[in-house]
Order: sequence, then structure tokens, then C-alpha cells
Amino acid sequence: MTLAELQELHALPFFDLLKRAHEVHETQFPDGKIQLCTLLSIKTGGCSEDCAYCTQSARYETDLKNERLLSKETVMESARAARENGSTRFCMGAAWRGVRGGTERFNQVVDIIKEVSTLGMEVCVTLGELGPSEAVELKNAGVTAYNHNLDTSPEHYPNIVTSHTYEDRLRTIRNVQDAGMSVCCGGILGISETITDRLRMLEVISSFNPQPESVPINSLMPMPGTPLANNPQVDPFDLVRMIACARIAVPGAKVRLSAGRTRLTDETQALCFYAGANSIFYGDKLLTAENPEAGKDRELLVKLGLETLESNPGLEAPGANGALPASPSRDGRTCSSGGCC
Repeated sequence: MTLAELQELHALPFFDLLKRAHEVHETQFPDGKIQLCTLLSIKTGGCSEDCAYCTQSARYETDLKNERLLSKETVMESARAARENGSTRFCMGAAWRGVRGGTERFNQVVDIIKEVSTLGMEVCVTLGELGPSEAVELKNAGVTAYNHNLDTSPEHYPNIVTSHTYEDRLRTIRNVQDAGMSVCCGGILGISETITDRLRMLEVISSFNPQPESVPINSLMPMPGTPLANNPQVDPFDLVRMIACARIAVPGAKVRLSAGRTRLTDETQALCFYAGANSIFYGDKLLTAENPEAGKDRELLVKLGLETLESNPGLEAPGANGALPASPSRDGRTCSSGGCC
């Protein structure tokens, strides 16, 4: 969708927007099931990047305790527990700028992925920047989806991150898609962006060919010691509007209600589900931020009469039709040339 189309959509009266989004959701996901995902930080803190929202950056003074790469045994224990608790996707995140093939840490992660992939869950990882060969190796190890968020618009991105560029992120996404993995790509609300920034992000994401398999919508949880520590909480209605716009802009994707869910009432979460959210992170932690306890999540889903999705470890990446993810252009549109228009 174009920015103009998204702006027109976002400006609809609240219930008109929800009605349109729910109609798309019912068409694309008639069973209405919610996917339960578990996210484990397998390497925490000490990251060289300067993402202004992140406690894992080594550049900020925070209370986060750095942890080395977890052992395979520790990860497998968490993965088995996630499966037993109903999660159908196990996501592993590591606080690195990126990974390089042939290194000890990359080989360790590949070994962990191979073991986790035997449990019958979808396997998602987020390891930072990837080159073409590393992406292929992760695919061969059993990764079904790679998470690499755009966070915000191309225009606002330099205000949030200076240690890498927007084009760097798009390049990793192209490498992931070329390797045959599905893409999990979304953004963060509440990082001093405008409504236009939010919709520009969706414009870029919706222009990917193929579109992402999942789109996480995060709300900033301001962390002491980070540059965005004093940012205000995202308005719940703004969050619901973005969920609805994401559902319409990327109709076939799972829209994941992600970080910030601890601050949402049951009523707000219900509106998000009605607007098109059909995936949540489930468990005790979301990387370094708190996440609602599994029991509370289950209670809410029961109240709403929502069933959960079955595992699909054989998830196939959507066909790309020979096209590449679009890159942001100077005039605010997008192109698929792989560079700036």
C-alpha cells in the first residue's frame, strides 16, 4: 500500500477501521486462531549497536546483566518447556550486530538451531545482520523465519540508530528471502515517531515481495539508562489503529502483539485481536522486558473464546516472484531496485 492509501485508512473513524480490518482478518484467517510464541534471549547485553530504545546496548548505563551465549542444554530446556506450554514457535534472540560464518559463535548457534528444530516447532531467530552465505546456513540448519525489524520509517531511523543504516536492514531481509526463509518484520511504537513515520514503515513492509510472514507490532517499554527512558506510553487506541492498518496492509501475515503487552488491559488486547492480531509472545519474558504470565494469557483467550494454532514446523517461505524487498526512495515512495531511487 502507498503512504497516501495508509493515511486515508488510518484517518477512518475508529470503528470503521476496525470493521474493515476484521473483514480482512476473517477472510485470511477464517479459523481465528492465535499463535503462541516463546522468545528466549540466548545472548544478552554487550551489543555494540546504539539503538536508542535498547538496554542491551553497551553504550548505555543500565541495570541489565550481560550474559554470554547460553549453552545448548539450557536453550533446549527452555524450548521443551515452551512446547509443553503450547507454543508453536520458538524464537531465539542474540544481542549482536550480526553474525559471520565460520566463527565459533555462529557455529554454536547453528548447532543449537539444529537441536531445537527437532522439537516440531517453528524456529525463528534474530541475530542481527546476515550475509547471503550465513542466511543459507541458517535455513539449512532448520530456521523457518528470521526476525529483522525495521523499527520505524526510513526518515526517522537515523534519529534512533546511527551505528547502521536502514539499507543495511533491507539488505539482510533480501538475503533472508533469497535463502528461502520467511521474514518476520515489524516495528516499534513510541520511539518519538510521528503517525506518518508509522505509516511509512508499513508502506515499506507492505512493498516487500514476498510480504513478511509475520509483522510484530511493539510498544516501547521505556528503560532507565536508555535515551528514550522518559518517553510517554503509547496510547492504546493508537496501538489498535496500527494493528488494524498492519492487518489490511499485509493481509496474509500473522500480526504479532509484541512488546508492551504487560501495560495493556484485557479490553485493549481484545480490541487488538478483533483488529487482526493473531499471534502473541507467551511466557515469562520478552527478551529483557516482562511479559504476561502464561496462565493469565490462557485465561484471557478462554474468556474471548479464542483457540490456539497448531504447530507448523514445515512452514514454507512465500514465493518471491523473482522480486526483492523494496528500498526507500528519496521522494518517499519505494522501489525494488535494491538501492535508492
